Amino acid sequence: MRKTSILHLYALALGSNRPLSAERAPARLLQDAIGELKKLGRIAAIAPVMVTPPIGPSLRLFANSALLIESPLHPKAMLAALQQIEGRLGRRRHRRWGARSIDIDIILWSGGRFDSRTLHIPHPAFRSRDFVLSPLNAIAPRWRDPVSGLSVRHLHARLQKAAPLPRPRG
Repeated sequence: MRKTSILHLYALALGSNRPLSAERAPARLLQDAIGELKKLGRIAAIAPVMVTPPIGPSLRLFANSALLIESPLHPKAMLAALQQIEGRLGRRRHRRWGARSIDIDIILWSGGRFDSRTLHIPHPAFRSRDFVLSPLNAIAPRWRDPVSGLSVRHLHARLQKAAPLPRPRG
């Protein structure tokens, strides 16, 4: 893995909706992932775990969180390390948007934009996902999206405003 003496700050989104056992439910898997992530750098902040509905074909609720980590890893090396952690925690990549034991995505990093064949930072879909923006807003509301220039707080408020209100019954 490529390391430099420069520390990069990453905003990571974590999600889980498939328990590995009765003792390793989704919220516990997020804690296990955080324990593994500590080996990659210094964790600066961790958002509370939030229960969110799934998108796509999965029917199970998700446990979601976000964290900020300082690490000397370059984005491609960070992605490789995250995929190794996912593998150790039972992630199998076979169905898009299906149930998963753990999902760890790079949402933002202190270097601004990063584009390669296998990795795009900022995460292309983060602006439209409440399960990413809500936890991220709890720990990094002032972080600016390098594409739109808007803060996480502003993106989250826009998404909340755009969400339809539940219709009253009766």
